[in-house]
Amino acid sequence: MNGLSTILIVVGLFLVGGIISFVKQEMPKSLVVLLSIAAAMCLVAGVMRLEVWN
Repeated sequence: MNGLSTILIVVGLFLVGGIISFVKQEMPKSLVVLLSIAAAMCLVAGVMRLEVWN
């Protein structure tokens, strides 16, 4: 696992925590959806950059 994939996965998990927090605070749904898309993109990019696929 290289550094960039680690950073992307950590940022994605941080954003997932933000999603949970925003849902509990009853923030607007559009903000939660935007955060969900960003978290999914970070996690997918981090997993796809892992060197286990070779």
